[in-house]
Amino acid sequence: QVQLVESGGGLVQAGGSLRLSCAASGNIFSVNSMGWYRQAPGKQRDVVATITSGGTTNYADSVKGRFTISRDNAKKMVYLQMNSLKPEDTAVYYCNVALRSRSWTPERSYWGQGTQVTVSS
Repeated sequence: QVQLVESGGGLVQAGGSLRLSCAASGNIFSVNSMGWYRQAPGKQRDVVATITSGGTTNYADSVKGRFTISRDNAKKMVYLQMNSLKPEDTAVYYCNVALRSRSWTPERSYWGQGTQVTVSS
């Protein structure tokens, strides 16, 4: 089975920085795109940033210029560097990885359990 484990969340003051990490493990044949999503209370889960297998990145307008997504293919990890944090960034952040667990299985997305990020003013 595939497991994604996030780390790096916590409490930080506005203007501060945090670095989130997500490690994929288990039965993994190949990894395609990876991304970070967030969900605040009473709101839907929205995409924050994605990165393709070739390294192409996309960001939500609300985080563009402040957040940076990166990946380490050898380690099967994805990171989110968050700078200039704002109170509105407060949410549970979820890692997502699109992968094939076996050569004969189709690609599908897997989710981590989430890590809390709280930004105080």
